[in-house]
Amino acid sequence: MISIGIDISKDKSTVCILKPCGEIIRSPYEITHTDTQLSELVSLIKSFNDEVKVILEATGNYHLPVLSYLEENNVFVAVINPLVMKKYANKSLRKVKTDKMDAIKIANYGLDNWYHLMKHEVSAETYVELRFLGRQYAHYIKLRIESKLALTNILDLTMPGIKRMLNNRSIHPENDKLNDFVEKYWHFDNIKNKSQKQFISNYATWAKKKGYHQSESKAIAIYELAQGGIPTLPSNTTTQVMVLEAVRVLREIDKTLAIILAKMQELARGLREYDVVRELNGVGEVLAVKLIAEIGDIQRFHSSKTLIAYAGIDAPPYQSGKFIGTNRKISKRGSSLLRKTAYEVMNCLKSNKPQDDPIYLYMLKKESEGKPKKVAKVVGINKFIRIYYSKVKELYAL
Repeated sequence: MISIGIDISKDKSTVCILKPCGEIIRSPYEITHTDTQLSELVSLIKSFNDEVKVILEATGNYHLPVLSYLEENNVFVAVINPLVMKKYANKSLRKVKTDKMDAIKIANYGLDNWYHLMKHEVSAETYVELRFLGRQYAHYIKLRIESKLALTNILDLTMPGIKRMLNNRSIHPENDKLNDFVEKYWHFDNIKNKSQKQFISNYATWAKKKGYHQSESKAIAIYELAQGGIPTLPSNTTTQVMVLEAVRVLREIDKTLAIILAKMQELARGLREYDVVRELNGVGEVLAVKLIAEIGDIQRFHSSKTLIAYAGIDAPPYQSGKFIGTNRKISKRGSSLLRKTAYEVMNCLKSNKPQDDPIYLYMLKKESEGKPKKVAKVVGINKFIRIYYSKVKELYAL
């Protein structure tokens, strides 16, 4: 029984090798994430005439080179949740934080939990790609929100009220009416300098060229808004550059999101569960691939409860003596992205109101019982995930 604890850092790691009763086989030492040094570690592991388990802590992407290299060489590797490792390390009265001490603690964790260690399962390549793309998609969504706010703030200073006049309803990133309009006029002074007749004519020509509805009433409303509006930034080259740059950044982010989503859809359509997930009420093309990307291979969850726990919407029991806690909150110790995606599904159900959908009816039932709307949606998510699990699991059981 040999436990190897690896404290992962960027480009390097600290390794400690222990046997039961605190016997040190090798004191903590550093290795770099290179083929040469990882190969030496694998050779050392295979030289032991005993059962060996490698324990390392999940650290974003830093641990992936070590993990993949060891798995390729058929080494038992257990990846531990950082929160679990932190609570284990806090058992010590004396707080010491060094890479060497962390490696020792990780190795000791392996010895103390030897029979409970689970070997890390390698996910199928498609699921790995989908998960990576899903995380990138979420990252660019955050950037889009920030960029949209930045553009809105600038427009409040150059064209106040224009956003309410030109709402975008197109699902195609290249067709954004507000962006196209702002790119052409960028300041109310460029509208004020024209007569109403000239602007109506220019607006009709612009709308025809861009493929938008040539509404004369809309043009008149925009012209009147410009005449009554009070821009607080001057219509000079500095303002023009800042407005056009904000539009350009937003367009580039939209293009990136479209490329990522297209690739995710291409990968997801090759999976058996795609059609099953798409058939679920409230799940469109975008939400389907986001759900599959974040959940991954359903076979890695031994029950629907584990998937619910992974989503972080379970409420663990709390009992001590005669006291039994009943007003429990969800744990939120899981995938926040999965929770957010499932919450979007609930919003779609509330918008579409499918009267034959059990999840929608269940949410209405909870609301009628006096539950707040958000609580009813969380309960709906719980039911939705159970249905998702049963349908996809049944598909792979065939």
